[in-house]
Amino acid sequence: MSVITTQCVDLEFGGSRLHLSLPANADILCLPAVPASADPAGAIRTALAEPLESPSLAAVAAKKVREKGDASAVIVVSDQTRPVPYVGPDGILEPVVAVLRSAGVRRITILVATGTHRAMGADELRRMLPASVFQAGIDIINHDCRDAAALRCIGRTRRGTEIWLNRRYVEADLRILTGLVEPHFMAGVSGGPKSVCPGLIGEKATYVFHGARMMADPRSAAMRLDDNPCQEEALEVATLAGVDFIVNATINRERRLTGVFAGALVPAHRAAAARVMVESVIPIAHEYDVVVTHAGFVGVNHYQAAKAAVEGARAVRTGGTLILAANHADREPVGGADYRRLLPLLTELGVDELDRRLLAPDWTFVPEQWQLQMWGRALRKLGRPEGLVYCSPQLTGATFTGLPGRDGGRGLVDLVGREWAEAMVQRALDETLTAVPGASVAVLADGPYGVPRIVGGD
Repeated sequence: MSVITTQCVDLEFGGSRLHLSLPANADILCLPAVPASADPAGAIRTALAEPLESPSLAAVAAKKVREKGDASAVIVVSDQTRPVPYVGPDGILEPVVAVLRSAGVRRITILVATGTHRAMGADELRRMLPASVFQAGIDIINHDCRDAAALRCIGRTRRGTEIWLNRRYVEADLRILTGLVEPHFMAGVSGGPKSVCPGLIGEKATYVFHGARMMADPRSAAMRLDDNPCQEEALEVATLAGVDFIVNATINRERRLTGVFAGALVPAHRAAAARVMVESVIPIAHEYDVVVTHAGFVGVNHYQAAKAAVEGARAVRTGGTLILAANHADREPVGGADYRRLLPLLTELGVDELDRRLLAPDWTFVPEQWQLQMWGRALRKLGRPEGLVYCSPQLTGATFTGLPGRDGGRGLVDLVGREWAEAMVQRALDETLTAVPGASVAVLADGPYGVPRIVGGD
């Protein structure tokens, strides 16, 4: 049965949109409108020539060439889970390569900071990076956190992390980080030191960085930097590793470039973070009975969709319902092998018992266990597992077994793709409103990229 509606909304779903009918009093919560750069190429050139608390990139590169002769450079890029503007008129990568070439740097490596994610395939790299880098004799390689021969130990952090880092990065003469600064549900914001940690660390270094205690710390959350243990650990690792220059970008809700922040690691990243702290908060007056959201660009699989669940749950009252739409385009729609193996524990044990097990002294750390804790954070806020309705055509029916929440696709047949997801979300909303007449409803139009915050709250 459909509820009476008088307004509609389009919800992002991969490269398409879901057309949803909503109650007249539903709130559509959006990020503030931020204009794109009128001259993105000029903004990038200016940032590289007039960086924050650093000589220009050209000067930094020229100095390395004078000192080392045949200097080598590594440019670190994010993987396919981040909408970093690397190509097109907003592209930040080609200008960096051009400056290095002009300064006499001949040996350049583009290093994909996969962290513990899988390696990107050749087709994925060609879609993400400008064509010119494939024609310039530049090495393009994926970081492999499990390849011991490709790692080198550089010391320990104060928290006890033995830092094994990508050898190609450590041994380069010039180290440049690129990335996108946006809200991050563990580290406060992305970008900056996260390109190194977790982007380039060995798998064992995640035992502390993504360990159960750090993930259980409420300060490891979006929009917190100064007292965020996750951000602090990332910065300590990056500082020990050495960073010569960063180029971080901010984008608006249309994924157009709004700012370029280049220069020394801390001041450039902090300047970008300061903008994000203002532009990514969505003030709300109260929590809602029902919140509809989507997994966004980052939600290529269930593992990544946790970001949308954590941020969406902020806006839901305890006992309410979070409806999450996700288009899982990754070839592994659930996630990696460790994540797939562990995930059923969240449903079998429940949130509290799972945390107790992970925090127990005799627990043996398993890579990607941290994302179970993040799903647990969302479910704890909702107050009940069935408060999450998961709507993904790639994960429904038998493939949903062992996943947390309710399968939004149960019983729906003869539909495919976008239409299937649209029917899932609409049915979940209609059923909830039928069961709870007069329920307050909000739609997070920007999914995980907007952070709801009660006005006057933390």
